[in-house]
Amino acid sequence: MSAGSQQSRKSVEQPLSRAAYEDFLFEEAAMLDEWRLGEWLALFTEDAVYEVPRAGADETADSAEDLFYIADNYFRLGHRVKRMLDKAAHAEWPRSVQSHMISNVRIKGSDEEGVHVSCRFITHRAKNEIVDTYAGHHNYILRTVDGKLRIASKRTFIASDSLRDQGKVTIIL
Repeated sequence: MSAGSQQSRKSVEQPLSRAAYEDFLFEEAAMLDEWRLGEWLALFTEDAVYEVPRAGADETADSAEDLFYIADNYFRLGHRVKRMLDKAAHAEWPRSVQSHMISNVRIKGSDEEGVHVSCRFITHRAKNEIVDTYAGHHNYILRTVDGKLRIASKRTFIASDSLRDQGKVTIIL
């Protein structure tokens, strides 16, 4: 085996147990429910991306070519969190009540980017006597950094062909 092959094999992160990823994703959901957005942002690596393609988009959607509701790098995600925590953010002040439910966590594989994990979600958002429900799935690339799991990529797919009948997407799904 060549040195190059050994080096690339060493760079592939070995997956943890499914339970470890479930616990991580459950804690992420709790942070969002409890509006601990600063802690939530700290879950992301500094080279992370967070994307929410338009409703009905397929897995191959590319934010450089297609419409996305959110296409943030870590810097932009930090500004989004800051805006959402500001009392001047009228769409979320007072903030909505949310409930994020995660299920069907699956380890899809690993490569030099990290461990690919997917899960299903249902998010309920209640505000002004209106309850909106968002369902879909998340695709993550997770890495272990300094002994802790971190999000290198999160891509959220909404299971709907439009958002016309749903409320504002001011929450972070």
